[in-house]
Amino acid sequence: MCSRMEKESTMDSRSVRKHEAILEAATSVFLDKGYAGTSMDDIAKLAAVSKQTVYKHFSDKEKLFAEIVLATTDRLDTTIDLLADLPADGANLEENLTGLARQFLAALTDPRVIQLRRLVIANADVFPDLGTEWYERGFQRGLTTLAATFQRLADQGLLRIDDSLLAANHFSGLLLWIPVNKAMFTGRAQHTEADLDRYAAAGARVFLAAYR
Repeated sequence: MCSRMEKESTMDSRSVRKHEAILEAATSVFLDKGYAGTSMDDIAKLAAVSKQTVYKHFSDKEKLFAEIVLATTDRLDTTIDLLADLPADGANLEENLTGLARQFLAALTDPRVIQLRRLVIANADVFPDLGTEWYERGFQRGLTTLAATFQRLADQGLLRIDDSLLAANHFSGLLLWIPVNKAMFTGRAQHTEADLDRYAAAGARVFLAAYR
């Protein structure tokens, strides 16, 4: 009995490793070749498994693409938590907001996030529902959380806000407009860490000039 259970556990572990290898390989190939240019043969080769194994884990290329796209929204959970935890500290509000802005920038200008963003946009006409779900579970969720944080600070007299969601969009726009637009049009990040520091500090300062 024990031997059989150990054997099943080993098989399950191998299956999980293969599943993860396929996802990692598929992500690399999709980002490199785009959706239309990617084949299941390409993915199987990079994952070092048979094409039959790929189809065993994912019935078709569309489902594999969708899982990869939506999996990235789970990685934003830590960033979402940060957006919710901004301290209600009037004396250090600009410093705290700058720190939050810098971490927000780091998460959303990560090279793979930028690449995936371009990939989703490029295929939005083919997979509009997937693009919508990616936006809602990712960026929109972050904006909603940030809006609730700003509303909390407004309720405590630290900010002056009539529309907290609009304020969250203003804050995000101040941070992301330059680095994300450059990356989207050129295909790769054009900023340095010093640039992100500057965008974070300037964004927080301008936001507070309007809303404090």
